[in-house]
Amino acid sequence: MPKRNSSVVGREFGDGVRDAIEQSGMTQRRLAELVDWQEAKVSDLVQGKGGVSEIDLVRLLSYCRTPYEEVDRLVALHRESRERGWLQFPEDGVPDQVHSLISQERLASGITVWSMNLVPGHLQIAGYIRAAAEKSAKIKPADVDSLIRAKLDRQVILRPGREFVFYVHEQALRLPVGGHDVMRAQLTHIHVMLVRQYITFRIVPIAIGAHSGLSGSFTRLSFDKFEPVVFIESENSGLFLEDAASLASYDEVLKRLDRDALDAEESRRLITAMLV
Repeated sequence: MPKRNSSVVGREFGDGVRDAIEQSGMTQRRLAELVDWQEAKVSDLVQGKGGVSEIDLVRLLSYCRTPYEEVDRLVALHRESRERGWLQFPEDGVPDQVHSLISQERLASGITVWSMNLVPGHLQIAGYIRAAAEKSAKIKPADVDSLIRAKLDRQVILRPGREFVFYVHEQALRLPVGGHDVMRAQLTHIHVMLVRQYITFRIVPIAIGAHSGLSGSFTRLSFDKFEPVVFIESENSGLFLEDAASLASYDEVLKRLDRDALDAEESRRLITAMLV
């Protein structure tokens, strides 16, 4: 099946339109009749394919009696869908809690992570998350518990049905986040998770020196029905990249990391040695 021309922001927009229609109590067919569209046009809209003007969108949402704040959000997403990437500034200042990333991960068939400084979020335990959060300049003490819950809830996707590949720099595993006891529990958790056949864990050793991932950590999402996406998280924002040039560049980084990293069994043995 050919992959659909649907971007991350387009899918976010489509989900919002779908919710607006459902909350109106109307079917897509009935709404299409009211606005004098083909039903397929409404279907394309909720699938994130766009194809309507801003005026058409506002007209459709008015029939749905969508609240003004949501209309404003969907119009903004509609405008963003014309761009090559999507830069987000979460209101709570915690990019890892962006609902868009979580929803895209749940759609993904494969997730590949390069993590240079920390254990990947999908594999972090509560004590590790707390220790890292308490040192963060962007997270308020009152928000630490909610951050821990959000990160642990995100890990629900670690189940059969999608493939996970983690490339992790050795320094991320040796950095004593939270102290000896927390790191020992964290490494033990990783070691236990590696029995799952759908998880591949590869360590890039310190001994190789410079490597292709020096520009920073990122996540690559692949889909059965959509084109792949790269997500980059910074101090106070999240960026989705979907253009061909960016994807080719990050794919080359992963190819070179694959060449430099220890294989899965060597990586497992190194974790075991750290636990001795």
